[in-house]
Amino acid sequence: MATGYLHPGYAESLSEFGTPRELPQSGGWLLERQIPGCPDRDAMGCYPLFCCQDWSLLRDDVESLGEDLVSVALVTDPFGAYDQGLLQRCFRDVVFPFKTHYIVDLSRSRNAVVSSHHRYYARKALKLVQVEACHEPHRFFNDWLSLDNVLVERHAITGIKAFSDTAFAKQMNLPGFVMLRATYGHTTVAAKLAFLQGNVVYGHVMAMSELGYKIGAAYALYWSAIEYFADKARWYDIGAVPGTASKGQDGLDQFKRGWSTCTRTAYFCGRILNRARYGDLVAKKAIGSADYFPAYRFNEYG
Repeated sequence: MATGYLHPGYAESLSEFGTPRELPQSGGWLLERQIPGCPDRDAMGCYPLFCCQDWSLLRDDVESLGEDLVSVALVTDPFGAYDQGLLQRCFRDVVFPFKTHYIVDLSRSRNAVVSSHHRYYARKALKLVQVEACHEPHRFFNDWLSLDNVLVERHAITGIKAFSDTAFAKQMNLPGFVMLRATYGHTTVAAKLAFLQGNVVYGHVMAMSELGYKIGAAYALYWSAIEYFADKARWYDIGAVPGTASKGQDGLDQFKRGWSTCTRTAYFCGRILNRARYGDLVAKKAIGSADYFPAYRFNEYG
């Protein structure tokens, strides 16, 4: 049974951001979107990752989209069964390494792979907070929304990247969904959402209260998550850092690097399906040579 990002319910959880469209050969899902200012539509992969069950059939699905859609763009699952050549055959216009995902090999001991810095702060945080797996995550839905509001405001997250209350409510019902909660006394100060999918657990979203940030609850959550998932999956994708470039000195980059055993690459892929309309839309916006795909959505979010 499909779980996590592969489950049709995940695409449906994002339906306020686009109309779910199944790719029947490969078993993936897209979101069709209205292009602002015109009657045309395009498609994007579900955020944050496009997953499918048979990558060898993805080209057939992309070819069958036809010219009703102007373009399609997506970010690939770093654990997908593809190589760059396959992606280039599917997406003739744009394929490039997009994000480096940090990966934990769950078959290895935490003490052997986690940095000494992170082990120290995990021990320190666990003296203050308790971490539990929530078997009835909806009981803590309001707690989660309060934490997520802090995350969204701190980082000025907008659009699909911010999800929504409705999206989170639907995702909590999906097979493979996991919530880990950190409490200080009787107060929820941090939580991690994740999806179990085959032999991989994907870190979905983590959020903390201001107190959670202050007492280092993230260290307690990551340390506990690695232990919790150790007998449930082989790999733990703890995600990438914001932006498209590697930032070796960035704090979040160093934080994720300290937990990981290796990295994998997620690719950005794009294909123009209706070249005439694509050209018209780009010309209408007078974009020129913007390094963005699809170019007609350049600066769409300000």
